[in-house]
Amino acid sequence: MAETTNSTLKAAAFTAGGTERERVDLPVDLFDGTINMPVMHQAVKAYLSNQRLGLAYTKTRGLVTGGNQKPWKQKGTGRARQGSRRAPHFVGGGTVFGPTGRKYVQDVPRQVRALARKSALNARAREDALIVIDNFNYDKPNTKQMVSLIDALGVAGKKVLVLTDGTKQNVFLSGRNLQRTHVMPYSDVSTYHILWSDVVLVESNALGYQLEGVAEKPRAAKSKAEGQSHRAAKAEAKAEAKAAKKSAAKKTTRKAEAKAAKPKAKTARKSAAKKSAGKKKGK
Repeated sequence: MAETTNSTLKAAAFTAGGTERERVDLPVDLFDGTINMPVMHQAVKAYLSNQRLGLAYTKTRGLVTGGNQKPWKQKGTGRARQGSRRAPHFVGGGTVFGPTGRKYVQDVPRQVRALARKSALNARAREDALIVIDNFNYDKPNTKQMVSLIDALGVAGKKVLVLTDGTKQNVFLSGRNLQRTHVMPYSDVSTYHILWSDVVLVESNALGYQLEGVAEKPRAAKSKAEGQSHRAAKAEAKAEAKAAKKSAAKKTTRKAEAKAAKPKAKTARKSAAKKSAGKKKGK
């Protein structure tokens, strides 16, 4: 049910600019290799259940407006006796045994939640999907900087969970516009969020230790010639696509003209045949 490992787990470390550092040892008290699947299932199920509002609501015959008067008299009509137009078998009547609103709240003990969160973090660490970032120091919101970090780590296209040391508004705003990136404080993370992500980026201060500063390595920038060649290739592809569309449109117009010309030729032949037949009769 619960898997454990005695070896110390290590994780890859990077700077906020994407420069690779030496691998670091993860805290033993949290990353001891414990993975408890039933507890994680219980925590995720409770989290998803607590997101439901339970607003489905129907009215019984006593709550529907109207129906205070007897539709017709008791006897003499030949029809079955009825006491109200709001009975369930009438159109516009009340609903029998329908939903009347309910709560989907599930309570999970605090220690069980902590164990589930610990198991999820250990699972990501054992998959080598947990990366330590030395420090997120963003002077202002910068989505481009966040995208460059994700590209440098080689996790573009994956679901990335960024855990910061406390609330950092600039980091949150930098990743808010990215569809597959979610930024939140480390203290607020749940088992669901960890298991939702493919890669977890954790700030070193959130794990209880601080990494020394490392000089950022300059990333290779694309040359202007490469950019121009890429643009020229795009322009050529667009021109080819336009030419193909024009040729296809011309072919369709020619076919349509040919189809329209066929019945005209037939009618002309018929009229010529009729005229010749009339001339012969006149002779």
